[in-house]
Amino acid sequence: MENEKINTENWLERTELLLGKDKLSKLQNANVLVVGLGGVGAYAAEQICRAGVGRMTLVDGDKVQPSNRNRQLIALASTQGIDKATLMGNRLLDINPGLGLTIINEYIKDDRMVEILDGDFDYVVDAIDTLAPKIYLIYHAVQKGLKIVSSMGAGGKFDPTAIKITDISESYNCTLARMLRKHIHRLGIREGFKVVFSTEKTDKNSVVLTKGEQNKKSTVGTISYMPPMFGCAIASVVIREIAGLEA
Repeated sequence: MENEKINTENWLERTELLLGKDKLSKLQNANVLVVGLGGVGAYAAEQICRAGVGRMTLVDGDKVQPSNRNRQLIALASTQGIDKATLMGNRLLDINPGLGLTIINEYIKDDRMVEILDGDFDYVVDAIDTLAPKIYLIYHAVQKGLKIVSSMGAGGKFDPTAIKITDISESYNCTLARMLRKHIHRLGIREGFKVVFSTEKTDKNSVVLTKGEQNKKSTVGTISYMPPMFGCAIASVVIREIAGLEA
């Protein structure tokens, strides 16, 4: 019997070939929130979009800076000074013009974050760089019973084979993860959401104190490929769990 012909007009034909119609349909009917569109978040958002997720909300109040170009997907000489959320939204719509897209060009915190989380999301991606809003997002997502995957520190890392996907309670050798665990323990959360982290130890010489930058107390050296790999790992969690695959 001849194999069924693939519809070459369907841009998701290879995804369907891998997953099957039912699992692809789950992705197409899903709604994902991505908060933070830097080195990790933009890559996560793109892979989630390319997998066929039907609705997405992007949140970031930052603009492209020259220092972003060593690692961030949308950071180019030609995009310097432009809103990251707008750039990422346009890119995703160029991939899938039928994407149901909401863009929130804000630094979200406090009640505004709670308001955004009231959306009907199947998954939340936390790619926030700074600790306080990260804690707030995770806490309220967990309180609302939303699935969330969080990025730990990709800075100061070189070895892609040291990247792990696990429950927050099983993370180690990551300063951001340690600080996050400490704060969420005080809020009564010890486990129950996945994180992407690296077991590789960070060289202290790669960290410097930051002066005059909003929301940042320190700057960590980064290499081009590590934040994108964190983003792809995060996307894999979202895609596999929504599709009903083991993640």
